[in-house]
Amino acid sequence: MFRSPMHRTILWIWIGWALIMLAFQIYVPARFSLARPDYAVFWTAKETLEGSQDGKIYLNEPFLNEHVSWDSEYYLAIATGGYEDPAIQRIGTTMFSSGTEFLGYWPFVIPPSQGAVLPGVSLSYAFFAFYPFVMRLVAVPLSLLGMNPIATSTLAGVLVSMVGTLAAMWALYELGRTELGEEGGLRAAFYLIIFPSGFFLAQVYTEGLFVGLAFSSLVLLRKGHRGWAALLAVFATFTRAVGIALFIPLLLDWIREGDWRELDMEWRQIYFKGLPWRIIGRGLVVFSPVLAFLLWRISYYGMAFSKVEEEYFGRGLLSLGYAFVAWSEAFRAMFGSNSQAAAYYMIEWGAIIIALIACFLGFRRHPDLAGFGLLVVLLSFTSGPAQGMHRYVLAAPPVFLFLSRLGNNRAFDRVWTIANILLMSTLTILFSFDMWTG
Repeated sequence: MFRSPMHRTILWIWIGWALIMLAFQIYVPARFSLARPDYAVFWTAKETLEGSQDGKIYLNEPFLNEHVSWDSEYYLAIATGGYEDPAIQRIGTTMFSSGTEFLGYWPFVIPPSQGAVLPGVSLSYAFFAFYPFVMRLVAVPLSLLGMNPIATSTLAGVLVSMVGTLAAMWALYELGRTELGEEGGLRAAFYLIIFPSGFFLAQVYTEGLFVGLAFSSLVLLRKGHRGWAALLAVFATFTRAVGIALFIPLLLDWIREGDWRELDMEWRQIYFKGLPWRIIGRGLVVFSPVLAFLLWRISYYGMAFSKVEEEYFGRGLLSLGYAFVAWSEAFRAMFGSNSQAAAYYMIEWGAIIIALIACFLGFRRHPDLAGFGLLVVLLSFTSGPAQGMHRYVLAAPPVFLFLSRLGNNRAFDRVWTIANILLMSTLTILFSFDMWTG
């Protein structure tokens, strides 16, 4: 891989980006501070007051503190103290109470001996385990540096996010160069890290690892390595629920391979030769993200996830009515008197529109990527509250291929770069001060 000049170029761009992000987030709070609170969303005014994060030990460690906020608390808690870390807020519920001996439903139960002894359910269960698991693995050698556990987990989280971003950049280049040439592929990789919400790729958030796994899975699939692609798809699903959408390109690849032409003949021979195990085996590989998600969903962790998502975060699968009302209000907010809300939702709606256009136009050129990207956008858009879409569309590769195609025009390339870097720097500043950025 490193023998390719473009791969080396991307590596150097990534190194420069990583160093700049680290330096910028040190420079910003050293130079100025922001007025509080933040009125971007109706609930942020209360949550962004001075001292709003006091008492949250995972958000107050000084080391790399600018790279942690909001959901970072839960990833750090899981990586450092597990899902039952007592420092994390819990919600009360009777769904998981079964006397004093076990929690959950047989056979998916957690005995008190494993630590699930506090009342209620930890909010950490709303977050998938693979990212904190990788953080914990990376933290093992980092512990030799002698830092405290939270600082070590923070460093591990930033490194995992950044390395995942490098994998995503290489993958986007591979996906882009087949359609747009080497310069087009390089441009797609670059547009990923300067997208307004691209700063999340350098924080203790799942975005970096998820896009690295998802985009790499798509590249492996195109190169004919379906088994490895499915494995990364499963890891992506255990990083974020929307990874389940990777079954779309896996299924399209299976159909394109031609197994289905032989299926009728093989079913006719079942009586004489038994089940068509080859097709069944390949089907299990193709639907492995779905199967992995379903197995997790019926476990204690999956049940706790749904309960916390619904009761505390207000999210669910295909919450069409709620999403319609929420995003309608978000649309009206762009024209209201609250300038902070208007500015925030302009970025959200801009990202949604770009993503939908890119996915729909991409069906003719790359149906596998467009199908995956569109499902990512739709599942995220209909999950509940009107927030975070500019972050979620980072996982839709057609966005960056579409923009790269437009970037063939040199004027568009320069103007788009300037606009993105200015917006990303603004959002990075807000995140560094624990303001709301989606």
